[in-house]
Amino acid sequence: MTDDLPDTVKKCLDILDENLEILSDIEIDLNDEKNDELVPDMKLHHLFDMTEDVAESEKIKRAESKFMMRQSEDF
Repeated sequence: MTDDLPDTVKKCLDILDENLEILSDIEIDLNDEKNDELVPDMKLHHLFDMTEDVAESEKIKRAESKFMMRQSEDF
């Protein structure tokens, strides 16, 4: 029984790692849906600015996700 304990703990940690990534992706998707707004009659420069904002936001979200993954690996 005690010989199986390290393997069981490793399996549990692997499952947690997998679920953490899935939950993080779900959270990001839900936050993206909250930020979706349709604005009629936008000018081209507004669309360009909005595209830059979205790109920066995605970089931040990706960095946060990678940080959370690194944090979970430490456990």
